[in-house]
Amino acid sequence: MARAGGAGAKAGNYGPPRRIEQIAMTHRLVPPGFLISMAILLAAQLAASGAAAQTETTAHSARAAERCEAEVERTLRRIRGKAVQEVQFVAGRRVLTPAGDDETGVRGEGRYRMTGGAAVPFTYSCAYNAKSESTSGAVFRDALAQRAATPARAFEPDLTNLSPEACESAVAGLLKSRHPRVGRINFGSDTRRIEPADNGLVRLVGQGGVQRAPGMFASPFTYRCEIEPRSGRVLEVQASD
Repeated sequence: MARAGGAGAKAGNYGPPRRIEQIAMTHRLVPPGFLISMAILLAAQLAASGAAAQTETTAHSARAAERCEAEVERTLRRIRGKAVQEVQFVAGRRVLTPAGDDETGVRGEGRYRMTGGAAVPFTYSCAYNAKSESTSGAVFRDALAQRAATPARAFEPDLTNLSPEACESAVAGLLKSRHPRVGRINFGSDTRRIEPADNGLVRLVGQGGVQRAPGMFASPFTYRCEIEPRSGRVLEVQASD
């Protein structure tokens, strides 16, 4: 009986009051300053993570702009020739637009100077792929139309049946037959221009970029379509790449 009573007394020493005392002691062992320090450290880590993400985004945008503008300059010098003396891009007019998981579209304005001539303003567009670190569809358009004198009789084509898509589809077919392993074909919609042609026809001209095979850099090309305006039928297609 005495042993049972002793066991009961021992069990009573480890009952709920003792556990409550241990929890209270644990809370007393964690100073308030520690919790504040942990909160400050967590906030600093979150801020650092956000800053790192912002830095990565800024670096990606800078690479996209740098690579695209370099490709546009190469395209411009290839088409305009050795007479191009200086090419400048207007940073304040640059626009970057996400075009997919890894691709960014870059549009902007610039100017170049020919030998012995005035500066020629132009607009451009290009796509940059961060995964492959490559560019495609680099095209530019001179802003010379504003400088041209007003013709005596303005050209006013009938656009009712005129379809730029029909012309570009025919150009794409021509390029695919020329390059059977063609990757991507891009057309610069802001480079389209309609001109009068012989025998009452109209001519649609423009620029684009063609990836001759997957993994290759895009090459610029120019194209032209002779179109019968009343029916909209494409009669002749040419592309130079």
